[in-house]
Amino acid sequence: MQITGNHQMARIVRHNDESVREGYIRNGGKEVKLFTSALKAFQCNNRIVMAQRKHLDDFLRGRIIGRLECGRTQLEVSEELGIAQSVISRHWQRFQDDGNVSRCYSTGRPRVTTPNEDRYLAVTAKRNRRSTASDLSRQLSSATGTTVSRQTVYRRLGHISLYARRPVRCVPLTATHCRLRLAWSREHALWTPQQWSCVMFSDESRFSLQSDSRRTFIWRALGTRYHQENTIERHRYGGAGWLVWGGIILGSRTNLHVQSVTMRGHIYRDVILEQHVRLFRGAMGAEFLFMDGNARPHRANIVDECLQFEDITRMDWPAYSPDLNPIEHVWDMLGRRTAARQPPPTCLPELRRALLDEWCNIPQDQIDNLILSMPRRCKACKLHRPGDILRINHHTNHVILLFVNRFFFEICSRE
Repeated sequence: MQITGNHQMARIVRHNDESVREGYIRNGGKEVKLFTSALKAFQCNNRIVMAQRKHLDDFLRGRIIGRLECGRTQLEVSEELGIAQSVISRHWQRFQDDGNVSRCYSTGRPRVTTPNEDRYLAVTAKRNRRSTASDLSRQLSSATGTTVSRQTVYRRLGHISLYARRPVRCVPLTATHCRLRLAWSREHALWTPQQWSCVMFSDESRFSLQSDSRRTFIWRALGTRYHQENTIERHRYGGAGWLVWGGIILGSRTNLHVQSVTMRGHIYRDVILEQHVRLFRGAMGAEFLFMDGNARPHRANIVDECLQFEDITRMDWPAYSPDLNPIEHVWDMLGRRTAARQPPPTCLPELRRALLDEWCNIPQDQIDNLILSMPRRCKACKLHRPGDILRINHHTNHVILLFVNRFFFEICSRE
């Protein structure tokens, strides 16, 4: 092989009968060492591929030592196993030094952040939970001079169970709301199951054919987010649906009332109170308590007059406290059961029939468990922070803290 041109290497010519050391070329009978750039060009032009290092497993290391202990030479073992003699020599020397040839695993690359910097990231993220990973990285660099990537920020926060998640919507609670919630919980915390069995919990909820609850997931490939098959159409105001009313009590429930119009005071009096609530009041007597929330139709003058005329006692209820109302979980169960029907409802008449059927199919013992969870709800409201909205898992009777309020549950539209 020879170099042609001036002092800068312009061209490399191959000779078949040459034999030179690695990193050298022959020029006029002399071996000339190549510069790094020239060596790379030489390897590229001659299609030389640098093999990645491959570590020997323990079994192969044992075979090497076993053959050497049997009296074979390092060259013989190298040719027999196809391993470089330098590798054989290195393993044999290590075996003679400490009697072990197993690979010593390194600790890897040192962490770019110190424990103090990790704590700084955690404290900064907790103080401003809306900070992005890029914001936290810039703040860390400004405070300590250490520059880290967004992925490093994710990993450090993940070690302390902090993950980037979409915030959950909740109702705004003022100091007055928190004070009234706490007072109500303290007043009813010691109520017995017998006392709670006399309370009818009622509420309205809206169910529509189209959902924006983001419960629905799809399978899609990268880069296809905006393809038509990967999108869900959503009307601006939720689309068509039904407004339902229901009441639950220990051991029983009312019929589900379904209507398409907004609840008004006269509808609430003529339909809800006269056709549903009044019957339970007559069956249970004076101990009956009616919980109906604080919606405006519930507080109309004609509604108050009807309750007074029928001698129905209304239970005081703190505003903005859907988490204390067990019927919210019933709406959740009703929505899930209706959405799980096969085939799912595709029009309003089908949705109406599905709601009526699934309302009757909800097991009564699950409803009773929700009502019997009221003491735990009151206790949790007293023990936790004023702004926390509580939710009870009715399957395991375990208190779960959620910053969530769902005034209505929607039915997913499936194609």
